[in-house]
Amino acid sequence: MPGYEVKHTEVAITGTEGLHIRSLLDRQQFADPQGEAEAIGISSAMWPLFGLLWPSSQQLASYMMARPVIDSERILEVGCGLALASMVCHRRGDDVTASDCHPLTGAFLLENLALNDMAPMAYRHGDWGADEDIAPTHHYPMVAGRFDLIMGSDVLYERDDIGHLPRFIERHAQEVSEVLIVDPNRGNRSAFNRRMAQMGYALEEIALQQPLADGAAYRGRMLRYRRQSSAALS
Repeated sequence: MPGYEVKHTEVAITGTEGLHIRSLLDRQQFADPQGEAEAIGISSAMWPLFGLLWPSSQQLASYMMARPVIDSERILEVGCGLALASMVCHRRGDDVTASDCHPLTGAFLLENLALNDMAPMAYRHGDWGADEDIAPTHHYPMVAGRFDLIMGSDVLYERDDIGHLPRFIERHAQEVSEVLIVDPNRGNRSAFNRRMAQMGYALEEIALQQPLADGAAYRGRMLRYRRQSSAALS
């Protein structure tokens, strides 16, 4: 037994067929027998969050389904969790890489791809809390290179006074690039907005008030950052 319980859910995505998703049963699940999560600062309270279905991830998946496919565009999802948006992009033919820092994310993604009769896709270890891209203790390669679009859902869930996430984005975004963040109005976006502006990104906020594809109510916003010309890259 893996030490945690799971469930299977049909997740509705606007504009396409739903996804059959294996997720953790609830927020009470925890299993870190080798201490891999603890070693990178994931507490027992934070441990199950990667494996839960979040409304903002459904919003991002639906948004990406409606977004045109762009030839040669490279897409990176940060803090992907169950990677709904990455799976939608992969299914429609985008060049997409999912990333997260949780030791089990890659295994859950591989199984969920199989459950939906989808081929394996790129997955990388991406820990924006680290000052640099440090090799993990498990077997997934690190995020490397630069991307045209970086996306994430509900990743502004805690204060980031040091600016770890913006610095991670700066390391991996093309000079001309777009960043999409679905934020359920958590209140931590002001500092993030300032840092993105300092990096040369213009912000467009789009209110998200339509119900999810399954009819559940949702209130939040799409934060769309675009950088059109030169800005200092690290």
